[in-house]
This record gives sequence, structure tokens and C-alpha cells, in this order.
Amino acid sequence: MESSIEKVNWNAITNDLANAFAERAAKHDQAGDFVADNYADLKASGYQSLTIPEELGGYGVSHSEMCNIIKRIGKSCGSTALAMTMHNHLLAANIWKYKKGQGGEKMLEKVAREQLVLISTGAKDWLASNGELVKVENGYRLSGLKHFASQSAYGDVIVTSAQFNDPENGMKVLHFPVPMKTEGVSHLNNWNTMGMRGTGSHTIKFDNVFVPEGAIVLSRNVGEFHPVWNVVLTVAMPLIMSAYVGIAERAVELVVEKFRQSSDVPPHIVSQIGALQNMFTHAKVMWEDMVRIANDLDFEPTDQNGNDILIRKTAVANAVIQTVSKAFEINGGQSYFKNQEMERLFRDIQGARFHPLSETEQLKFTGEYILKQK
Repeated sequence: MESSIEKVNWNAITNDLANAFAERAAKHDQAGDFVADNYADLKASGYQSLTIPEELGGYGVSHSEMCNIIKRIGKSCGSTALAMTMHNHLLAANIWKYKKGQGGEKMLEKVAREQLVLISTGAKDWLASNGELVKVENGYRLSGLKHFASQSAYGDVIVTSAQFNDPENGMKVLHFPVPMKTEGVSHLNNWNTMGMRGTGSHTIKFDNVFVPEGAIVLSRNVGEFHPVWNVVLTVAMPLIMSAYVGIAERAVELVVEKFRQSSDVPPHIVSQIGALQNMFTHAKVMWEDMVRIANDLDFEPTDQNGNDILIRKTAVANAVIQTVSKAFEINGGQSYFKNQEMERLFRDIQGARFHPLSETEQLKFTGEYILKQK
């Protein structure tokens, strides 16, 4: 049977969408508003369920292909690409579960059927999480603030976690979804940042929100590394870094296009363009290795995988920031003007360093992991 990826030329569709997004990128950046028109186009084209297996109602596009799709969109609009990764890494984790026979199909079918947008709050949750759950009849009451919730002004379902003081088992972190329209849920409209201004990553406020007992999908110890992170990190980081590799690729293109059109390129600029290519190649090769480790979601959730992904995430983040900074410099003083694309790329790329784990946290994590090995 011919697959959907063969029947539909997603590369061509993505190129058309990305070209439209490029025309809107400066407008959204200046206004600092969510890229809602881009998301409407993505939803109309079926991108919310692109990676969901065909038998569950999706198009069956692979994880590696989605990484390349996000990279392409990142070249045109970093905010749109990055926001997309938050939905897609939640899908990827559930697709991995489904492939391993561990569930996930109901959620995937619902997303495909209703074209839902998933909101992640994982950026600030990590091992300890935050927010408080209080036990009530048939469930819990949740209160707290979740920062950096991309698409929160547009999304449908929040995938989150919070602490619960279990009287029998001590402090736990419980994981669960919450529909955005649930009573007591709101976003604070406070995403006003230097870069990635169109992601709509507002803080979500939970005010005594009811979470049914049946919604809990995982319980783990507070502050301890759980194997689930080896899944989340392995599927999420290649997708997230794809957006930044796309931004860096665009910065390189701008510089090369500029000087290719010049009849007299100074020798030092020629050498600097060579250095720029070295930097970008390092970023791209490390990113491609992240995609390799994810192996189209056919991997085991080992600590080695989690550590390898985190090391490469730091390497990619540093390399893309260096690449865009060098492109900014080679491009000259015009880069400093707010009406220049390069100026926006420079601001957007700074976000790469803040995704889990930051370099200082990753170094500690990796050092501890290495020292435990025999």
C-alpha cells in the first residue's frame, strides 16, 4: 500500500507554507503576538497530525522528516518552528509508547480526529516540577504557575505535572493532561521577550483546577531522574534544535548571498565565510547525530541515550549561537538595524541555550553520569 508520505509531497507543501511565514515573520516579531495565522495554515494542511501513524488517523511522517520540516520552517520563522516542536515532541513521546505497546493510541487518535494543539509545560518542570496538587474526592485540585508554555493562547490541551504530598509514599510528581478550557485555567499574556517573540509562550495559571484521578498517567519521586526523561529528551531535543539549526542556516544564507553578489570581496571576508561554514557544519553534524540517536523513535530509554542527547544539545546550542553571531559580524553594521532580518535571527537564536538542560546543568548531569559508570 502506498504510504501518505509518498502520496503527499510534504516538502513542497512545507516550502509554500514557509515562504508565507517568512513574509509575516517581521510583523509578528515587532508586535510580539502569537503566530496564529501561521498556525491556522498549518492546521488547515493537517500538520497537527503529520507524525501520527496512519492507522491512528495521521499521515505517518517520520520523526526525522519532521525534524527537517521544522528546520525548513525555522529558516523562515523561528517562532513558528519552535512552537511547532512543543506540540510535536509530545506526540513523539506518545508515538514511541504506541510503538512499544505501552499505550498512547487514544490520545493520538483524539489529536488526529480533532486536530488538537498540545501545550507543553516541561521546560520548567524537569525533575522537581512545580505547582501543588491537593487530594479531593475522585481526583485532585491543582494550583500553580507554569512558565514558558508555548502556544498557550492557541492550544487545546496542556500536558503538565505537579507535586503531590502522598501521605503514604511521600513527595511525588504526578503527570497528567488538562484541557485549556477547564475552569480555573488561564494564560497570563506575559510573553514579552527579546527573541522568539511569536511563540506565545505565556505563563499558564492554575487556580484550584480539578484533575480527575483517571487523568494521571505517571507518578514518580520528586527530584529523581526517571526513565521517562530518557524518552522525552531523546524525542524532544532533536525537534527543538531543528528550529535553531534552521535559523542558523538562514543566517549563513544571508551572508553568502550578499557577498556572492559583490564583485570585490575583501580577503578577510572570504576567510570569515570559511570560518562561518565550519561553525555551521559543526552545528548541523551534531544535530544530525541527535536525529540519528532518536532513530525514528526506535530506541530503548537508556541513560546512555539521555546523556548523549543532552551533550549534543549543548554542542548544537553553542554552535548555532556562534554561527549566527559570526554571520551578524560578517554582515556588518547593518545587522544592528531593527528592520534587518539578521537582527531578528540574532535575537531568536539566543533561546537555544535555555532549553533543558542549560549548559551548566548538563555538565553536572553528564559528570555525575560518567562517574557512576564502572
